Amino acid sequence: MLARPLLFSAVIAALTLSGCATKQKRKLPKWERPISKTEFQTVRTTAYTHSEADHIQYGRNNAIGTTLQSAGMKSASADWGRWPMGTVFRVLDTGETYVVDDYGWALAGTNTIDLYKSSRSDMNRWGVRKVDIQILHWGSPEQSYAVLAPRQKHRHVERMVKELRGQM
Repeated sequence: MLARPLLFSAVIAALTLSGCATKQKRKLPKWERPISKTEFQTVRTTAYTHSEADHIQYGRNNAIGTTLQSAGMKSASADWGRWPMGTVFRVLDTGETYVVDDYGWALAGTNTIDLYKSSRSDMNRWGVRKVDIQILHWGSPEQSYAVLAPRQKHRHVERMVKELRGQM
């Protein structure tokens, strides 16, 4: 008699978990026409930190396996099809210099750059801003492709790889 309620509970749990897996398949952000690759650009910026729920699994590591930086040359996350890995830029309002060494789901196909902040309070203080940036050095589409190509099973990476193929 005890086996029936346990079987019923197992079936309910399996159905519940399979429903959760379906819900986790989130849509990619709406694709935006890329902005011109010029020395000076006006871009939408957001901020992120290592303790956010979607970054906890990576800790303080970026997409290339090094440590996210919040001093000196700071880390930034972007669509590598727009700002390839290694792109260095300065935010003109603050004078801060960033290097693109990370990417994220919500950035693929967008003209948004996510600036790494070392704390939630700094992240929240930044919020969302449109800023003028100066590109000091363009990163390498070839090196970006080499890092991303093996990761194409993820839809946001596949989107960036398609843009990179068009540049090479």
